Amino acid sequence: AVTPDYAPMEMRSVEAIPDGPGWQYEPKWDGFRALAHRDGANVAIGSKNGQPLARYFPEIVAALAALTGDGFSLDGELVVPQAGALSFDALQQRIHPAASRVALLARTTPALLLVFDLLREDGTEIAGEPLIRRRARLEAFARRFPAGGPIRLSPATTSRAVVDDWFARVGGALDGVVAKKLDAAYAAGRRDAAVKVKKLRTADCVVGGFRFAA
Repeated sequence: AVTPDYAPMEMRSVEAIPDGPGWQYEPKWDGFRALAHRDGANVAIGSKNGQPLARYFPEIVAALAALTGDGFSLDGELVVPQAGALSFDALQQRIHPAASRVALLARTTPALLLVFDLLREDGTEIAGEPLIRRRARLEAFARRFPAGGPIRLSPATTSRAVVDDWFARVGGALDGVVAKKLDAAYAAGRRDAAVKVKKLRTADCVVGGFRFAA
């Protein structure tokens, strides 16, 4: 049976991107956080809050079922690309109660699963390993993803120049950047191994109003 036992690792919001050799940087995508699991022929996809998502994304379920190997768990983001960006509105439309509508949307607005962590591999639990080893194993595991398919490896870097370039391009597809401690195990349900930075948008405003006389 599928055993989606992991609570997603949380991220603490900070104002500045942390610096130093102990960090891995990743894009923060504008989508639905998702943990995907497969055991045998059984596939499960759970939301950040533990709600089942598999029925809404049949194209992702089929792609997970087709991967070689068995007994794996992936952490990633479900997104819907449109017009060179990611459409959160189109992604929200994928959550529909009618099976016929779900099937139509899977064809007309197909989703991607952008994977950024590997928690189980071929039945072996690796969530307790440090991120630097999990990332290496994920990159090897990602060779199973068919080119151009709906499951993709999300990029990661230890270069501050690269992450600064990502942050400069926040908007459209990117929602911000994430920094994770390279020596940390997967902190299920906790915020002590990763931080997120979002670009604040500000505006000068004048607010007017009136008050009725007493």
